[in-house]
Amino acid sequence: MLEAAKNTLLILSALFPIVNPLGGSPIFLTMTRDYSPSERRALARRVAMNSFFLLVCSCLIGTYILTFFGISLPVVQVGGGLIVISTGWAMLNRSDDDDDHQGKVRKKVSPRDEFKTAFYPLTWPLTVGPGSISVAITLGANVARHHGWNLLGMLAIFIGSTIIAVSIYLCYGFSDRLARAIGATAMGVIMRLSSFLLVCIGVQILWNGAKALLVALPALGQ
Repeated sequence: MLEAAKNTLLILSALFPIVNPLGGSPIFLTMTRDYSPSERRALARRVAMNSFFLLVCSCLIGTYILTFFGISLPVVQVGGGLIVISTGWAMLNRSDDDDDHQGKVRKKVSPRDEFKTAFYPLTWPLTVGPGSISVAITLGANVARHHGWNLLGMLAIFIGSTIIAVSIYLCYGFSDRLARAIGATAMGVIMRLSSFLLVCIGVQILWNGAKALLVALPALGQ
């Protein structure tokens, strides 16, 4: 059990800063500004569940999936980085008029449409992105299959992913209360800064993947 506790702390310390649900809550609130509190919490619950399954699958079978399709981690980073950049750029250039227009259109949308963005882009790549996937795959290779497959390693993965999923739900589901506590003006500034940081994160992810691919070029030429 001591090994399981250590592995759980390892997973949390490695993944929690990258997932960063508290930092992602302003972005989530921006994309769900016209949702009611109950709708926002329902969507946050769906995003948390998606994140849990995505992290667990990445840890346990991520390596096999990438190998099966012949995809390397740098390629995943490049593709995911482009998506993050595109999403952050769109949010950065969003005007208040766009939000008002979306609010009017939103009244005609079916309740089932609330969950259309639950997986993409809210879960992937905004919450569990290429960086989180890369770390989760690495952790899974070192934790779950250390000295062969072991139940304690898998238990640590499930516990760590559950804690992260719960934190995602709390930060996203109650992001409106955080906004009220901070104030509309301050929250607007935070949202703009978060959008800019999202673009920067996407550029960093893209560069990490591109750099790894460029380093591998000489080896391919030999």
